Amino acid sequence: MTDISIVVPLYNEAESLPHLAEWIDRVMQEHGFSYEVVMVDDGSRDGSWQVIEELHQKNPAYRGIKFRRNYGKSAALNVGFAATQGDVVITMDADLQDSPDEVPELYRMIKEDGYDLVSGWKKKRYDSKLAKNIPSKFFNWTTRRMSGIKLHDFNCGLKAYRHEVVKSIEVYGEMHRYIPVIAKWAGFTKIGEKVVQHRKREFGVTKFGMNRFINGYLDLMSIMFMSKFGKQPMHFFGAIGSLSFLFGFIALIVVLIMRLAGRMALTNSVWFYLSMLFVLIGMMLFLAGFLGELICRNSSTRNQYLIEKEL
Repeated sequence: MTDISIVVPLYNEAESLPHLAEWIDRVMQEHGFSYEVVMVDDGSRDGSWQVIEELHQKNPAYRGIKFRRNYGKSAALNVGFAATQGDVVITMDADLQDSPDEVPELYRMIKEDGYDLVSGWKKKRYDSKLAKNIPSKFFNWTTRRMSGIKLHDFNCGLKAYRHEVVKSIEVYGEMHRYIPVIAKWAGFTKIGEKVVQHRKREFGVTKFGMNRFINGYLDLMSIMFMSKFGKQPMHFFGAIGSLSFLFGFIALIVVLIMRLAGRMALTNSVWFYLSMLFVLIGMMLFLAGFLGELICRNSSTRNQYLIEKEL
């Protein structure tokens, strides 16, 4: 088995790819690792794929996957994970802000220290404080509190995984920010952290926008719900539905008894309509739970992407 697989998701990074490849080759050769590099072109329009083809021709260790359009980083990582063959899988961004010099120590932490996953921590950042630095700190604090995972930088692109981890998890939508949470949910609980170097961007422009910050919290709500109820949504909807139905049914019985006793007119009683409302809400939540169960058992196409080319 290959020692290391490096997965590089990219979008419009043609200028940085030759420099990144040269850097990776130097580090791998200095430490005697057998390696492969899987570059996933997420629908670039700047010639990135042509650069990947050239790298593949020079060195077969470089492999490429090209999407027909931009699907996002989560899709790129998921497809890249599926293509890896290495004993340890490393992910890094293509913009040269992640240093390949960190790879040997990350590899050692997986192989010798026995971690399932090691996440990079960019303790000193060179991003704009207003645009990314402050929002990232707030995002990481919230994720730590909700997930119970003691990491400082969940969204760092530089991470290391045991082979079994990437083959056992599924990354979709915008869930790449929460891979440690997904891994913990899948039973891989030995999660570590390493302070890594963060470099200033040399080429291109950042892909970060405030919409990603807002979507991050919506995704956090989704992943926390999925971690608890994703496999059995009836446990969530059924519990709330049962309480609503029970409350409404009891209230309805009381209203009917009072009506038979001549102490209340149904058409003039707000309690009658409220009791009916709670009964209906309970039934609707039950139906939502059943539909969720059916979807969970038949969702076989969630991660189908249109791959245009593959090397």
